[in-house]
Amino acid sequence: MKRLTALLAILVVAGSGAWWFATRIPASPFDGAAPAAATPLERGEYVARLGDCVACHSTEHGAPFAGGLPMGTPLGTIFATNITPDRETGIGGYTLSQFDNAVRRGIGADGRRLYPAMPYPSYARMSDEDVRALYDYFQRHVQPVRQANQASHIPWPLNMRWPLAFWNLVFAPTRPYQAAPQRDAAWNRGAYLVEGAGHCGSCHTPRGLAMQEVALDSSDPRYLSGALLDGWYAPSLRGDPNSGLGRWSEEEIFAYLKRGRNRHSVVFGSMMEAFNNSTQFMTDDDLRGIARYLKSLPGDPARDGAPWQYDPATRTALASPATLAASPGARGYMARCGTCHGADGQGRGEWIPPLAGASSLLAPDAASAINITLNGAGRVVAGGVADAYRMPSLRNQINDREVAEILSFIRTAWGNRGGAVTEEQVAKLRSQTNPASSDVIVLQMR
Repeated sequence: MKRLTALLAILVVAGSGAWWFATRIPASPFDGAAPAAATPLERGEYVARLGDCVACHSTEHGAPFAGGLPMGTPLGTIFATNITPDRETGIGGYTLSQFDNAVRRGIGADGRRLYPAMPYPSYARMSDEDVRALYDYFQRHVQPVRQANQASHIPWPLNMRWPLAFWNLVFAPTRPYQAAPQRDAAWNRGAYLVEGAGHCGSCHTPRGLAMQEVALDSSDPRYLSGALLDGWYAPSLRGDPNSGLGRWSEEEIFAYLKRGRNRHSVVFGSMMEAFNNSTQFMTDDDLRGIARYLKSLPGDPARDGAPWQYDPATRTALASPATLAASPGARGYMARCGTCHGADGQGRGEWIPPLAGASSLLAPDAASAINITLNGAGRVVAGGVADAYRMPSLRNQINDREVAEILSFIRTAWGNRGGAVTEEQVAKLRSQTNPASSDVIVLQMR
């Protein structure tokens, strides 16, 4: 009986301690600080652009930052929250320390844990100065909108938030970015932006069994090595020559982030949204810092294989009636794709991207190729001007078998080694995705 009593006492103490830890609100460097002084609008708005806050917390036809955007997760759908300064439905009642805890630690003002779809494991690296400027921007310069938040579609008990305290303990860092003394200022600025505010790893880093990013910085070779997310395959941003940036120069990375295109690719999918609302608004110095940092990340030859080389035999074969008669994929390509992308697979300069050597066609996962074929691409908007060219949706023009045949051909043409696509893969993404909007999507921030 004494042992049982002692065991129960230990369990009560341990349970109380665990509950205290799960529900406590950690300290913020802004605790007890005087109300934040106003900062220039441009400073806070720029930090918001760095973090691409508007893309997740706005809907296409809704008010800026009013929330409501559905976000698919393996557990169910969640909805981005209202982060306008409305005091009833937004964050107008947040103090600076409460705002800091939400942004960098994933804890709301009421102590509720935020789902890590909010990229606070990356935002944890943001500086105090940037958090203060961001708070000032949302409190003083964003128009308040009264719009209630939507409940998630995650069923009980998976929707319980308190276990996230222990998830954070294991997977979420707590210190702002620390500059690497052996690197120059441009590299460190790029690292700060990529690992912190830009939260590039949220899409481009693989996830573990607990749905955590398996790495959060350049010290781990898995960081930014490519990942499947919400119907798209975000390619490696490391020096991988096939699925990554190994064949891109620093200048080409800069151009892609600045103009949304280079000789290798045009932004599409989630990256199109990031370009339209974030990267094109960054300073040239910041974009060059990002390019410097990304270009320093080594690839993995064992993962990526021998570097891709162009094979002209496909162009010759496509000119042969016998090849077209024998290959449904080749026939479909010439009928549906060849006019724009060419028999040589080289596209049309920077305006229509090449398919020969494209990372989405060399990647191990065909999701991006299937998704854009079915659903098309949204409008790329650079400097306020919408792109005149876009990949159209073929969803209602060809069936799953035909999509699989065409993509299997493309992923093995011109030296591409992405491999075949199955009809079942196409059917699955068809059921889970929707056509891209034809509207110009550059969300206003004020």
